Amino acid sequence: MVLLQLDPFLNELTSMFEKSKEKGSVWVTLKRSSLKSKLQKRKLSSAGESIEYRCLIRATDAKKTISTSVGAKDHQRFQASYATILKAHMTALKKRERKDRKKSTEAEKKEVTSITTSKPTKKL
Repeated sequence: MVLLQLDPFLNELTSMFEKSKEKGSVWVTLKRSSLKSKLQKRKLSSAGESIEYRCLIRATDAKKTISTSVGAKDHQRFQASYATILKAHMTALKKRERKDRKKSTEAEKKEVTSITTSKPTKKL
C-alpha cells in the first residue's frame, strides 16, 4: 500500500470526484491506525512507550485506490480541505421534502376534536 502525502491525495480525490460526476461512485473510508504491526505494538507497550495513532484514509472509485495517513497535527487542515472538496462535488444530492407545518397541525386538531365529540358506548 502506497501512502500519498496530503496535497497529492486531495488532488487525486478531486479528480476521482470529477471523473465519477456523470456516472459512478467514490467511496472514502477513515480508520484509526498506528501503521505498525501487532508485534511492534506489543514491543512498544511492553517497553512502556506510547503508540501514536493516525487516521488512515482510503478512497476508491472501483478502478483506482488511493490512501494517505493524517497525524494529529495536520488533522484540522485536512478536515477543512476535505470538507471543501465534498461541498463542491455533492451537487447530485436531492433536497429533503419537508411537510408544511400548518397543514399537519390543522389535521391533528381535527383528529382531537373528532375524538372528543364522539359519544362513548355503554357496555351491557
